[in-house]
Amino acid sequence: MAFIALGINHKTASVAVRERVAFTPEKMVEALQLLCRITPSREAAILSTCNRSELYLELEHPDAEEVLAWLADYQHLTLDELRACAYVHQDADAVRHMMRVAAGLDSMVLGEPQILGQMKSAYAVAREAGTVGPMLGRLFQATFSAAKTIRTDTAIGENPVSVAFAAVSLARQIFSDLNRSQALLIGAGETITLVARHLHEQGVKRIVVANRTLERASQLAEQFGAHAVLLADIPNELVNSDIVISSTASQLPILGKGAVERALKLRRHKPMFMVDIAVPRDIEPEVGELDDVYLYSVDDLHEVVAENLKSRQGAAQAAEELVVSGVDDFMQRLRELAAVDVLRAYRQQAERLRDEELQKAQRLLSNGSDPVDVMAQLARGLTNKLLHAPSVQMKKLSAEGRIDALTLAQELFALEEGTDKR
Repeated sequence: MAFIALGINHKTASVAVRERVAFTPEKMVEALQLLCRITPSREAAILSTCNRSELYLELEHPDAEEVLAWLADYQHLTLDELRACAYVHQDADAVRHMMRVAAGLDSMVLGEPQILGQMKSAYAVAREAGTVGPMLGRLFQATFSAAKTIRTDTAIGENPVSVAFAAVSLARQIFSDLNRSQALLIGAGETITLVARHLHEQGVKRIVVANRTLERASQLAEQFGAHAVLLADIPNELVNSDIVISSTASQLPILGKGAVERALKLRRHKPMFMVDIAVPRDIEPEVGELDDVYLYSVDDLHEVVAENLKSRQGAAQAAEELVVSGVDDFMQRLRELAAVDVLRAYRQQAERLRDEELQKAQRLLSNGSDPVDVMAQLARGLTNKLLHAPSVQMKKLSAEGRIDALTLAQELFALEEGTDKR
């Protein structure tokens, strides 16, 4: 029995290759069932994201060649193409890899939380496909448990490491209750979309999206129950906006000092938090000179992100130690399970011998034999049968010079040194 973690990720393969190796959700069940039918994999799960495609397997023998060949064929790559960027981890290394992935320690953004949910989805799909059994099931549960401990006991995911999240985190520091704040978002690109999502998750209920085209603003606003306006409407919206975050591709500033100054007067100098993520800048730098305005540039945010990333890297060391502990615990439980199988077989053998001797004794008693003699014969017969196989094997091992096995047998049967050697 062996565990294998096999795949490619953002560190080993280009986007072009990752796209070719990715598994589509609609074909995942089919791929899992084919994988178990065509390769030696007895249990299998597949994790496929934009940054990685990985196969988690339980096989009788630790040989990944057939699996690599299957993956190359299934995804229409040559085996050489796949080998050039694939990695294979076995047993304890495979367990360690899965735990590091689930904890975000192997992610492009250190400590990012989405990967744990993606791994849980991969496990759920594999269960639906019927390709996860007791061994992989135990491994996934141990992996989820380790990731949860890391999230709880370290600061690996506490500090924002994206510009969008850093902007929202700064807003949260200035406004104790974001529920009561209105946010004006200028632009409708990817960064502003992330900002809108983070604000929405933080409980901001009033969001206005201003954009050059109303159609694009409306598409974004619809996702978060926001209101869409044109850039020309910004002066009117400023009056009620506590948070202003801008990220457009404009070559000239969109928001000047005069417009903000007028809005502050109408707001009776209620503070405004402003973040300019754009390059070139959307908000004139002079706006930061106004009282009651907290203006941050993209450079300020990068400093926050860099500091937070440094903090995460410090937490990563503690997380790695927890992974080591998680791997050790799981591998120990696995070894204990192997002993359970041997003990079960040994018990079944002993019970069979017991039943044979008991049936003999019952026949003798039925024929009128002396019960004392029958019990003595039962004890002798059972003792002889239980000792026969171990005795034969130990004599054989001794003849072969396997003194280590005899020492192990002494430990196994709890025989003290100096036992009667007659």
